[in-house]
Formats: sequence, structure tokens, C-alpha cells
Amino acid sequence: MTAKIRIGIVGLQPGRSWAARAHLPALRALSDQYEVVGVANTSRASAEAAASACGIPRAFDNIEALAASPDIDAVSVTVRVPYHLELVRAAVEAGKHVYCEWPLGNGLAEAEEMAAMVRRKGVLGVAGTQARVAPQMRHLRALVEEGYVGRVLSSTISARGRSWGATHEDAKSRGYLLDNRNGATMLTIPMGHTLAAVRDVLGDFSAISAIVTNRRNLIQLPETGEMVPFDAPDQVVVCGVIGDSAPISMHYRGGMPREKEGFVWEINGTDGDLRLYGRHGGSQQVPLWLVGGRGDDRTMSPIDLPAEYQSGNWPEDVNPGNVARLYARMARDLREGTRTAPTFEDAVALHKVIDVIETASASGRRESVDAPNRPLP
Repeated sequence: MTAKIRIGIVGLQPGRSWAARAHLPALRALSDQYEVVGVANTSRASAEAAASACGIPRAFDNIEALAASPDIDAVSVTVRVPYHLELVRAAVEAGKHVYCEWPLGNGLAEAEEMAAMVRRKGVLGVAGTQARVAPQMRHLRALVEEGYVGRVLSSTISARGRSWGATHEDAKSRGYLLDNRNGATMLTIPMGHTLAAVRDVLGDFSAISAIVTNRRNLIQLPETGEMVPFDAPDQVVVCGVIGDSAPISMHYRGGMPREKEGFVWEINGTDGDLRLYGRHGGSQQVPLWLVGGRGDDRTMSPIDLPAEYQSGNWPEDVNPGNVARLYARMARDLREGTRTAPTFEDAVALHKVIDVIETASASGRRESVDAPNRPLP
């Protein structure tokens, strides 16, 4: 490997794509570790336009050309979920390391296939579950492990899922986020990111009951006022057993909150309580605040974030900040042979939890869970 990891981005649209808003600024904040060498989009013209606008040296005709280049060490896959499998396959078959956004696959089977690919080729596959490295999540985990609440008695999460409410602002996306078949839903995206962090903080689920349903059936496009059908879930309710058999409930609702707190996670224990909250349920994308109370305290007081979680040259904006934290872990893993970043295997375990949620909803029964989590170092 060269002094810097040479990376190519798939799916960069200047000014609007997730790659432009999060990945590119994250990688540029880590310019001592990464060099963005090239871009591949749906066409050569699109790639050239993106490369020119973003100051990237090379544009490639397609993923195959990018992955075949000896000037590329790793590939970043930032496109819509249904295309992840084919793009990851092309990169891995060319022997490249891969950072792939979450959800890893359009369902469990695709995720398992991609995890098998990287095992077979001996390359690193990193899955973009950014909430796991959010500083407030890391601090929350440390507080629980240090005994701030004592023994965890129960936990509750109430959250708003943003894009799946009464309106949907981007008409061009309605066939994507609103179509359950694409695997990019409120359950898999905002709730999936949060589930990844919950498992780091509280441990493994052992049993789950669930309701996954669509109650609206129609959604308004503000640009036109048109009402269009959608079948992706806008209500997800999970009741489960986690850690050492503590009950946990999670309820994600489509849309944005009327007030400022659209994400509230409470952990109740024998010695105290903790509460983490933010603007909406995409816990990987919003500023988070932590409060707590112990013993005879009758109020919840702000808990400051220790300096150790703030050190580093991270972008101030949450989105590139958390993505940069994952890329930094990936760089360390490639250089030192560690596994500090979320892997494809980790993503498979998370997909298994989501699969159990969907199975429990369909069966109406409490389902057991066999998906051990690997807490991030």
C-alpha cells in the first residue's frame, strides 16, 4: 500500500449526492491518509463533470474501469441500495478494498453474498454504519459500561423517521425510498443505523416481537401537490429482550416531529437514568445531546462530552464528521491489520436482526435472535 490510500468514489454528484455532502469532505479532512484519485458514475460524461467540479484527477467509464486501475487501492460505493451488490462485486473481484454505505445489501442474502466475496478475496469490506462511531454514542456506551445507571433494567426509543411521513420532498426519489422492494426504508436506514449503535451499547437481542406496517398508503409531493402511493413502512414497533434480558421497546414513525426532539433514547437502571436525544431518528445524521441523573437526583442534567471524543481534525458537520471517523478506522485497519471499523460481517449480523424484525411482524409471534454483535473497539 502506498503512503496514502488511493480511493475511487462511485456515485458522486456535485452539490447533491451523499458522496458530495459526506464522503468527499470526510476524505479531504483525512488528506494525510487518503487521496481521492477517481470517480465513476452511470456514464463517462457524468464522471467527467463530477471530477471537474470536485477537482478529482480522473474520471472512469464505469466501475469495472475504476476497479481495474492500478492507481486505485480502495473503492467507495455510495449509490442506491439495489446497485450495491454489482458494484461491490466488481471492486472485490479486482482485488480492491471497499467502503460500502449501509444498508449493505438489498436484504440479508445480498449482504451474506458480499461478506463471502471479501472473505474469499482477502480484502477489507467496511460497512457505513456511522452512528456506531458518533461521539455521543461512544460516550453513552462508556457510561453504561462504567456503571452510571447500574444494572440496566429497561430501555425505550421513540423516533421520527423523517422521509416516510405525510410529504416527500424529492419527487425523483419516490420510486426509490417509497418502494419497499428497494430495501431503502425507514426500517433499514434510520432505524438500522440506530440498531447498530444500540447493540454496541446494550448488547445482543435474544428475542423480538414486531409490527412493521404502512398506515398512510399515500404521500404528498410538495412540488406538485400530487398524492402518490407508497408501500414502504411508516410505522415500525419493536419489543424485545436485549443484553442480560432487559426489555427494550423501539417505535419509529414516519415524518418529522412537531417539536425539536424527534429521537429520544432512554436507558433506565438500578442506579440512574440516561437519555440521548436529537432532531430526528437518523441518529447517524443529527447532533446528539446526552443527559442523565443518578441516585436521589430528581432532574436530568447535561452530560458534557469528554475531550477524548472531540480530539481529531473532524469536520464540524455531523454527516462528514461521522463518515470521516469510519474512514480513519478503515485506514488504521489497512495499515495495522486491526478491525476497528464496521465490517461486512458486522453488517450481516445487523441485517439478520432486521430480518428477524420483518419475520416477527409477518408471523405475529415472538422470534428468537441469533446474530451476535461485535462491539467496535
